[in-house]
Amino acid sequence: MVALVRLRTPLALLGAAVLVLVGPPLLTTGSGSETGTQIPGLRFMVPNTPGGGYDITARTAAKNAEDAKLTHNIEVFNLPGAGGTVGLSRLVSEHGNGKLAMSMGLGVVGAVRSNDAPKTLGDTTPIARLTEEQDVVVVAKDSPYKTIDDLIGAWKENPGKLPVGGGSSPGGPDHLAPMLMARAAGIPPKQVNYIPFDGGGELLASILGNKVAFGVSGVGEYLDQIKAGELRLLAVTGPERVEGLDAPTLKEAGYDVNFTNWRGIVAPPGLTDGERDKLVRLLEELHGSDEWRKSLAQNGWDDAFLTGEKFGAFLDAEDKRVVSVLKELGL
Repeated sequence: MVALVRLRTPLALLGAAVLVLVGPPLLTTGSGSETGTQIPGLRFMVPNTPGGGYDITARTAAKNAEDAKLTHNIEVFNLPGAGGTVGLSRLVSEHGNGKLAMSMGLGVVGAVRSNDAPKTLGDTTPIARLTEEQDVVVVAKDSPYKTIDDLIGAWKENPGKLPVGGGSSPGGPDHLAPMLMARAAGIPPKQVNYIPFDGGGELLASILGNKVAFGVSGVGEYLDQIKAGELRLLAVTGPERVEGLDAPTLKEAGYDVNFTNWRGIVAPPGLTDGERDKLVRLLEELHGSDEWRKSLAQNGWDDAFLTGEKFGAFLDAEDKRVVSVLKELGL
């Protein structure tokens, strides 16, 4: 609160004017300047279509950061293609650009491998892992499959005739989860008819239109449609049920699968230490904000915060894990 002071003389008035003109600011405005999080002109790239997990994560993070007055006017834009590797290539080409960051996750790790992409996440500057979430197994509301056992029973009879859609390229989370489901159900993964979409937004239309028998994607992407009754939730892929949703885990239903996805932020290569640290600091302050905590709960996301070099080591380990799982599945 700014106190009002009565200036009693012209000399006092003149002195106050000089202080306003040349003196340092004595009060902060809550704009993020006191924590060094202001990055004018900051842009978040989303490497897939609107409505997918990377898109929701980036737009939520941008809004929460602005609402918490950590920075202002973050631009979020989409550059889809090839499971995220088109965006990745663009990011890497922006060498030294400290005002650009990209939303990404396990799907980009897999797409780099499946597309034999020339640029990898090792070419980026790791900033932070933000969230972890379960995948959901969903069908349209008028689907004949009422339970996960109904679905898997029909799937086992003729795997090729029940296409499964996912919002990631082969090697990404929405591909690995149904492949692990298939193996747990006794279906050879090579017989699975997997149809990739460039993000959960594209996948949703095909599930609702019954162009795929079922879909697998992140819980946060389809939470609204599940609660509205447009999608029927059959199971979740993680270790525990999702609060507020009436569906078993795959393991609870008798299928030995425990799988989660994650999402984070990377930046171009060639940043100065100061530019990298400022992006990390922005996300650290975001992580501690009330706005972000509310968004975690609303989207069914688990907190999985990890920054800098530790996040870089995690990315390297995830790349090795994707290769290992694909080999194990014979894919």
